Amino acid sequence: MTFVDDYSASLLGRPTRRRLLAAGAAGAATLVVPGVGGQAQAAHGASTGSVAARRDAIVRTIGRTGERLPAIGLGVVPGSGTRSGAGRAQLPDVMRVYGEAGGRVVDTSRLYGDSDPSGGEVPTALGATSDLFVTQKLPAAGGFEENDMLRQWRAVRAGLGRDRVDVLQVPDLASAEVVVPMLTRWKSAGRTRYVGVGHHSTRYYPAIEVMMRNFDVDVIQIRYSLLTRSAEEQLLPLAAEYGIGVIVTMPMEGGRLHRLVEGRHLPDWAADFGATTWARFFLKYVLAHPAVTVVLQSTGNPAHAEENMSVLRGVLPDDDQRARMVEHMAGFAGFARLADG
Repeated sequence: MTFVDDYSASLLGRPTRRRLLAAGAAGAATLVVPGVGGQAQAAHGASTGSVAARRDAIVRTIGRTGERLPAIGLGVVPGSGTRSGAGRAQLPDVMRVYGEAGGRVVDTSRLYGDSDPSGGEVPTALGATSDLFVTQKLPAAGGFEENDMLRQWRAVRAGLGRDRVDVLQVPDLASAEVVVPMLTRWKSAGRTRYVGVGHHSTRYYPAIEVMMRNFDVDVIQIRYSLLTRSAEEQLLPLAAEYGIGVIVTMPMEGGRLHRLVEGRHLPDWAADFGATTWARFFLKYVLAHPAVTVVLQSTGNPAHAEENMSVLRGVLPDDDQRARMVEHMAGFAGFARLADG
């Protein structure tokens, strides 16, 4: 059962919900692609921008914006480039592997609250380049008044060594009905290119849906995996309809899926769509949905980054194969208990 908290319930009752249905549908055509897998790959597979030399890379469009990005992103997480000395040392190598494989989308949201990224290693690792597409969840430590948020934004800008980021997100949907219009004004002022909302918890999906329907949202960032598939019911179809980009987090459930399959062999048929490791198996399931724009893989290990980036090329599972993937995983003892968690 989907849990709807008081905030979601209050938003669901907003009278603007019905008024703006037509406005949101204006960008619908961009992401509406029949089927998944090979059809989706054919529709989105042409390369542009920084991956122009890698013509086999899977590229997706950010909904109605028309901007195209490599479909695998990198999440810079605490411990992989901040407080941990070993992690800091490996962050430049992770970024190098990611960039050489054709990556461009970097999410830095989880840096904040763990340490100050302005010490030098993060801007250096990011490589002061305008070609990177950087997303950031705006910190809310100072509150949600615009002046307070501006101070937080200046800290983000200074810490990352960039004049602006590409996507600014509302912090965990807090005061989203106030913050999203503010970020929309900031977009007009050039502080960000796109406005995003999102949450890692599925209990907030009803609130995200309301924001998508009623506010000027360019991108949503949500949890979606072979285990956590509830986004397939409402959010992903709505994103396709409204032309809203989708950034996926936790495609491997923070390691829970790997722990479930530890010591188990991949099914032989997974090779039909290039899933020769469990990481590729899990990532390909998510990436095969045509409404997904970018799948974030978070790692501080260069070897893992290289393995994950291999999914940026090659075939994806079709509808029948995706259903078979779910059926196969459901046969493992403990899968249902993981889903409940």
